[in-house]
Amino acid sequence: MILKNSFNYLNEFFTFLNDRIRQYYLNSSLYNKKISKVSFNNLQYKPSPSLLECLIKYKKEKKNINDFLFNDIWKKENISLKNYKNLHSFFWLFSLDLKSSKQDVQSVILKWIEKYNDYNISSWDIDILSKRIISWISNSKITYENSDEKYKNKFNEIIKKQINHLINEINRSTWVDDKMIGCSAIVLAGISYNDKNFLEYGFKLLQRIIKMSFDKEGFPKSRNIRQLVFYIKYFVLIREWLKESQNEIPEYLNEIIFYLGQSYVLVHKNLQHNFLFNGNHINENSGFDNYLKRLGYNFKNESFEAGGYIFLKDKKYCLAADLGIPPEKEFSKDYQSGALSFEFASNNNKIICNSGYFQNYKHQLNLISKSTACHSCLNIENTSSVSFLKHPSGINKINSPLKIFNKNIVNKNNYWCFEASHNGYIKKFGITHHRKVEFFHDVSKLLGEDKILKKNNFKGSNYEIRFHLDPDAKVMKTLDGSSIFIGLKNEGWKFSSFNNNISFETGLYFGNKNNFVENQNILISGNISKEEILIRWEIEKIK
Repeated sequence: MILKNSFNYLNEFFTFLNDRIRQYYLNSSLYNKKISKVSFNNLQYKPSPSLLECLIKYKKEKKNINDFLFNDIWKKENISLKNYKNLHSFFWLFSLDLKSSKQDVQSVILKWIEKYNDYNISSWDIDILSKRIISWISNSKITYENSDEKYKNKFNEIIKKQINHLINEINRSTWVDDKMIGCSAIVLAGISYNDKNFLEYGFKLLQRIIKMSFDKEGFPKSRNIRQLVFYIKYFVLIREWLKESQNEIPEYLNEIIFYLGQSYVLVHKNLQHNFLFNGNHINENSGFDNYLKRLGYNFKNESFEAGGYIFLKDKKYCLAADLGIPPEKEFSKDYQSGALSFEFASNNNKIICNSGYFQNYKHQLNLISKSTACHSCLNIENTSSVSFLKHPSGINKINSPLKIFNKNIVNKNNYWCFEASHNGYIKKFGITHHRKVEFFHDVSKLLGEDKILKKNNFKGSNYEIRFHLDPDAKVMKTLDGSSIFIGLKNEGWKFSSFNNNISFETGLYFGNKNNFVENQNILISGNISKEEILIRWEIEKIK
């Protein structure tokens, strides 16, 4: 153990030393000269700003540039990181109306160029730089048109200089999202300046991202539903740029959009809810749905399974479950240990849910929300089905995975059923967990069965099975203690588990991004003392 820690410290030291040397080089005149070698041709393709509607939340009321105080904008140093990123990404340009003074907008950009013309670790961050290029080019009607040759030369030069830096550094980024945004910026610059080198590099990078980040069915390897939406937005955006500029659209781009579109329809468009599995939180996607419809995208999917998730649904009910294995370590930064967890909705009311995800990895609630206890599933001795290890970046990634087996799914008109087992507790406690959940439409009843099986090296332990409820749900225990009533909006349901100790307790719900409120959890608890523990429960609608 001491030797392992010593190697870790040495590795961190050399990583730190390498980063410092790298930063010294990036700030040198030698590097500045290298990325300043650009061709001097003007902007040719000017994309429609409306194509960015999939990424930018437009405000109905546009503002004039004169409504902002930009005289000393680049002198502000003591601002929050969030405001700094928003300022330097220039996405605020999309909030300006076309009546804004082009001269004033271009003056702001010119002042930025004068101060930040050379590499800067903060303002040239891959995410910020990529968004800035996309914004400057996409808003060319106010950032570029009707300017003099001197300004255009500076504008074109700084765009290409930043792209050169992006090409030089993007492979060093460990953030897949940054690679996707950076790739989009490179492709856009290649199209806009008719630069074959930029475009060729952008396409190769796009192919690498697809090969590296998606499984054989075209679902993100991270199994992150939120990331699925992120990817399809950028792939569609790139395709629309190519289409509008009358460039050929690569077949691999059409193919990945097709597969992502099928998954998107399954997990979002055909459902009325955001299901809180694996890093997901509540998102409003109706604007993106309208965007896709306007551009002629009409994805269809008759399946009920994607990315290890199942979604069994009809007009009234939806039963969703996570029956997939955890992602590989490098794709696990947002993974939550929710193996065999499920959510159940009735008439747009989430009766059983998961707790959601606290996205800010610097906050202690991030690791808490990754735990099994934040899902509607089983945990042993208050531990999770997978363990996490803190990465030097501060992000918790998977340290010990698990396997899913004995998987079976039935999807009939009046009957749904899923069952599967996992071995996430086999190493530490010597047990496996098998879950079976059935839904009978004619009587509006869920029947559940959780089986805990002793294996080799069994260690005596306690178990808990949680059923998380919507924050608006009201609960009340019956006098005999065998049932709990759940009230949500205009519906009532009864949770029962005979011959088991059931209760409810207050927990935390992370369904909204980086926010939390209290909710109630129904809890079944007990001790593992036999070769096989069988816990039966049911949730029945009150007529």
